[in-house]
Amino acid sequence: METIIPIKGKVTYPITLDASVWIFDDRKIELDEFLKFNRTSEENENDYIKAQSERFEQARTGIKPPINQSIKRFEKEKILKGSYVIPLEPFISNAEPLVEGNQVQLETNNGEHVILSIEEALNGFLGFALNGKPLKDDGPVHFYYGDGSNASSPYKNISGITII
Repeated sequence: METIIPIKGKVTYPITLDASVWIFDDRKIELDEFLKFNRTSEENENDYIKAQSERFEQARTGIKPPINQSIKRFEKEKILKGSYVIPLEPFISNAEPLVEGNQVQLETNNGEHVILSIEEALNGFLGFALNGKPLKDDGPVHFYYGDGSNASSPYKNISGITII
């Protein structure tokens, strides 16, 4: 299965994402942690906002995506068994949407399209691994709203992102 996802449309720089390398990216978040943030009280909401702010600042100021430089054996095992999401915002920001690009179209392998506002997309997350395995059957990625409202039924089979 192809793990390449293009970001194209009304952008300054069309870019191509490779979901197969995100397992080594420090911006990834365990799916359980992401869901925990979204089903708890105001206290966790503040933690979530703080974590998002830190991730955004790190992505904004870094030239290269942060990569784990050394992973201990137990961390490798954990990574190879985990389920992960990654924020979509840094990728969309790097593509630099044009002013007139105010919606995002998620394209699926089966020809369907999901239309989101640019804000929903910027706050969203892409799921790319389940139980340590790439999403082969219904991937390459899944889309989760930032508030986790579609956690039980994310948009699946996402194969392209177009700013419209």
